[in-house]
Amino acid sequence: MAAAPTRNDRRVILHLDYDCFYASVFEAEQPALKSLPLAVQQKQIVVTCNYEARRRGLQKLQLIKDAKRICPDVVVVLGEDLTKFRDASKELYSFIRGFVWGERVERLGFDELSLDVTEMIDYNLQVLNPNDLTRAFFHLDPKDPTIGFTYDATRYLGRTFPPIPEEVTKPSKMDSLDLRLLLGSHLMGHLRARMEHDKGFTATGGVSTSKLLAKLVGSVHKPNQQTTLIPPYEAGTSSSTEESNVSQFMDAHDIQRIPGIGSRLAQKLRLKVTGRSDGEKKLTVRDVRVFPGMSPSVLEKTLGGPGAPKGIGIKVWGILHGVDHTDVMEARDLPTQISIEDTYGRGRLATAENVRRELTVLARSLIRRMRTDLLDKTDGDEAESRWLAHPRTLRLSTRPRNPPETDGARSYNWNRISRSAPLPSFVFHVDETVDSIAERLVHEHAMTMFRKLHPDRTGWDLQLMNLAVTNLVESAGDQKQSSGRDIGKMFRQQEAVLRNWSVHESDPAEARGAVGHRATPSPCQATRGEERMQQPGDDTSAAAAAWAKSPLENQDWLDEEEDEEDECDQLWRVSPANVVCSLCGAVMPHFAQLAHQTFHAAEKSED
Repeated sequence: MAAAPTRNDRRVILHLDYDCFYASVFEAEQPALKSLPLAVQQKQIVVTCNYEARRRGLQKLQLIKDAKRICPDVVVVLGEDLTKFRDASKELYSFIRGFVWGERVERLGFDELSLDVTEMIDYNLQVLNPNDLTRAFFHLDPKDPTIGFTYDATRYLGRTFPPIPEEVTKPSKMDSLDLRLLLGSHLMGHLRARMEHDKGFTATGGVSTSKLLAKLVGSVHKPNQQTTLIPPYEAGTSSSTEESNVSQFMDAHDIQRIPGIGSRLAQKLRLKVTGRSDGEKKLTVRDVRVFPGMSPSVLEKTLGGPGAPKGIGIKVWGILHGVDHTDVMEARDLPTQISIEDTYGRGRLATAENVRRELTVLARSLIRRMRTDLLDKTDGDEAESRWLAHPRTLRLSTRPRNPPETDGARSYNWNRISRSAPLPSFVFHVDETVDSIAERLVHEHAMTMFRKLHPDRTGWDLQLMNLAVTNLVESAGDQKQSSGRDIGKMFRQQEAVLRNWSVHESDPAEARGAVGHRATPSPCQATRGEERMQQPGDDTSAAAAAWAKSPLENQDWLDEEEDEEDECDQLWRVSPANVVCSLCGAVMPHFAQLAHQTFHAAEKSED
């Protein structure tokens, strides 16, 4: 057997898994539901249920009618609109990220987080007082020694794997990794307690040195508990055992339950180890790891092939040994795209009217998502908000069913077909209702795209439709991912700060009314003699107006190869190298942004 991969256990990684997240969102809104059996419904299925419902025999993926038969007093709530779950997930993510130095927090779906707290642990290990370990203080802010919490540095907080006796740990006999993980367990406990107290959500936690191990060990004790995978992490490093706790922990897992190894890879591994691609007996990590001749090269031959990631053999070899060097990636404040989709039974999309109705449902959800994720509402209500980013592209994707084979069987179609077009400017009009924008978007754009994807008037047999906005261009702002500073917001903040130290006979703004910024056309637009109208003081209208005259607006294009623009359009069109002014909507390269902001600043001072 090949040598085990090299370990690097310098990090301390925490994994948070919110308990019954979908149900917990409803319980946070209505605390009375916590004591009742609660099931969340999507279509005719129970997608999740709370622990009280599980105690009474309900399970995930049950039919609603079966759930009501098993538990007649179950409370069923609709969960098909994911907006509230997405909002709750973002709120919890922001809350937890506020505690972690460097904001090294990665969001995994709606209900899981990975946290790299290595910097915090290193600092607190340095300032740990060895003479008063039972009343240690964990510092949450290196600049303010009063912010933090007390803890007992002689005991792990919560459960451990393997279990250790309930006795005081002797730090003098603990190595650095022991102490680091012990501190990590107390930080995990503090975060879970704060989240429950401040936000009303409970979570299960795992503490280890990688995302893989922290996630797996966190699932050992559920719900509302935490588990730390304690050393030794390598064989022969402890006098009490020759086997590492990592191997002991990993070996018992079903290979298919390991993150990074799905059903397809598990099927190939089962075929390699047992000679059969199916079977009722569980195939464990140990079965694969100790299989005669197993090595990274054997795994590469077994799992590689067309479509397989490069180096999959080395990666899986590491996973089998509990080695995972992947970084905790800081999540973007803004998504790269926003996508809404749904699946449909046979015959559900039989007519154009059915398609239009379902596309309108998708469009409503899409616009609500855009307003949730892309609007900055810190300065007031939605009508006064500023778009943090402007998607440029509307994309419609569908997945048709395969026709039946000669024997009547029908294979599953995994492939989607798509059509793209420029996103119309009226989508950014926040003074209009979601319903009116959605209906217009479908009537004027989405249905046209659908007809070009499916020219036949009837007979569509579609499994899925997806509506998305892509090619997001971030507006100027204060976030570090932003293209530049929001100079308008900067002046508004400056005015608010200096107001108390200024002398005025009267408020100039009140005397003459609100004064808006003039929309400044880009050089390309100016040469065409195009004019744009803008409502005074309406940043959103300005951005929308800029889009209304986009050279791509009325072109019907499928991909970039069909997009023929002149040199002027290529220079000034929105791309990752360009930026949209949040005040007037003008599109410009980065090098022109400072001059453009200076123009607005001078304009404001003249007013």
